[in-house]
Amino acid sequence: MTTRNKLWMVLLASLVLGQMAVSMLMPRGSTLTIASDLIQGTLLLLATAAFLPNTLASRWPSRRTRLFWILMSAGMLSWLAYQAMWNYFEVIRREDVPDPFVGDVVLFLHLLPMIAALALRPHRRQERSTRIGTFDFALLLTWWVFLWVYTVIPWQYVHFSEADYSNNFNNLYLTEKLVLLVALGFLAYRSLGGWRQLYAQLLGASALYASSSYVANWAIGHQLYYSGSMYDIPLILSIAWMAILGKFARRYPLTESEGGSQSVLGVSITRLAMLAVFSLPWFALRSLLNAAAPVEVHRFRITLCLLTMVGMGAMVLWRQKLLGAELTHLLDSSRQSLQDLRGLQRMLIQSEKLASLGRLVGGAAHEINNPLTAMMGYSDLLSTSALPPQEKLLAGQIGEQVRTTKTLVASLLTFAHPTSARMSAVDLNSILQTALRVLQPQFEAQTISTQRELDAPLPLVLADPNQILHVCMHLAGQTGSRLNPPANSVLHVRTRAEKDAVVLEFSRVAPSAGQPEWILHNAGNETGPATLSLSACRKIVEEHGGRIFSRRCADGPVAFRLELPAAKVASKSWANDAAGVTRTAVTSAS
Repeated sequence: MTTRNKLWMVLLASLVLGQMAVSMLMPRGSTLTIASDLIQGTLLLLATAAFLPNTLASRWPSRRTRLFWILMSAGMLSWLAYQAMWNYFEVIRREDVPDPFVGDVVLFLHLLPMIAALALRPHRRQERSTRIGTFDFALLLTWWVFLWVYTVIPWQYVHFSEADYSNNFNNLYLTEKLVLLVALGFLAYRSLGGWRQLYAQLLGASALYASSSYVANWAIGHQLYYSGSMYDIPLILSIAWMAILGKFARRYPLTESEGGSQSVLGVSITRLAMLAVFSLPWFALRSLLNAAAPVEVHRFRITLCLLTMVGMGAMVLWRQKLLGAELTHLLDSSRQSLQDLRGLQRMLIQSEKLASLGRLVGGAAHEINNPLTAMMGYSDLLSTSALPPQEKLLAGQIGEQVRTTKTLVASLLTFAHPTSARMSAVDLNSILQTALRVLQPQFEAQTISTQRELDAPLPLVLADPNQILHVCMHLAGQTGSRLNPPANSVLHVRTRAEKDAVVLEFSRVAPSAGQPEWILHNAGNETGPATLSLSACRKIVEEHGGRIFSRRCADGPVAFRLELPAAKVASKSWANDAAGVTRTAVTSAS
């Protein structure tokens, strides 16, 4: 505990001991009244000052936790205001507080923000609309104010009766305190961790305050109470307890817990709000049937019920409008989720088809490899036999074409067989040439030719060769599909090193200085199979620490730019790397 906190605790203990001393030692009189009021006012000031710092955003990450402390602090401020009004009469004006007292409404209202703070359930994560919950709070707050005006105000301003006023005020205030205690007990039972400790401490302090108020009212009824008497000591202790609670609230781990389903309290708040609305006709009927009340009290209460019905009815209509809008939003979200689910299902079916096609291509490639191996062996045998030079030349050309076909089949096998990611230092030029070789039959069928500007040597990149091969094939295929033979039938491919990155570009026009700037590609707002594939490519590249850019025009992307970070380790160190990363070269046939 810091020195400041120790001094604060000493001051708090001194005030409590001072109240005990003056209550037991000083005789009844104005001096005792002034001393007791000043001590109580100072204690309430310290308690309120202890609660206010908890409203700062820097203390709590959760907005609902801050709102909880704001409402609790509002209750403490109202309590302090009531004590200030009380001290004004007894300390400054040196006269008894009038009965009925106009400040009693402040004392009654100071518990309502605290009840609203508990209704927030800050220990649980938000489970329902904040706006609808706010309307429930507003309905209950209006109902409590209505109760005060209906029960107490008629005997203060409409038809004065001190006995009826005191009796109704005490009963209503006692009911309000019991509601607070029940809510605190329920939350202390249902919460966990730091919130349970906080609720339990609040329950103890509130129970001590409620019991001390009840005993003081009993003493007043029997003409035993006076300001500064022994009946004020429990009240002083409850205020000191609240002050300690607010001062050291940061020591409680107030974190939100998961709420799998809406809690009983959350449902009860809505039901109580609706019950409060439906109780208004009962209050009006009760006033009509109460023959003992004066006529002016009847009129006041019936008018109050009608006006409150109109106000709370308007709030209910607005609440239902918001609820309808929220249900419509949830319905739209459900429809969108269903559409997304169907789209995902179509993607999974298409992926399964592609996987089956890959397995078919892999099997066919294995079957093709066997006769190709035999053909290559026979062509080599013919090339070394005693044949005329022209026939040897033909045998050598056959062998060259067979080797090219075997390289293409090997690339197909690499593409078709899914393998786990194996990061290694690779040459991007070699991967690119392999991708273009696999796509060459497709380009020839579309009468598309390629123009290559490959810087050599390029820095190595740390990547999975198979995944980057897939990305290069897809970007080249996407760019080539937008070509317009024969007017535009050249796919331009360019690689180069830029700072600490290796750059690969696919475009349908030759690179020039007047072209639009590259834009970081984002396929999130587009639809279609091609866009989904581009999203997958972007994810692969981002996992490698790179980025994909695009140039756009009226008919869509015309060029793609792939950037991958260069490997930071020199090529000679890859063979001896402690992580076991090996250098891989992806070779290509001419």
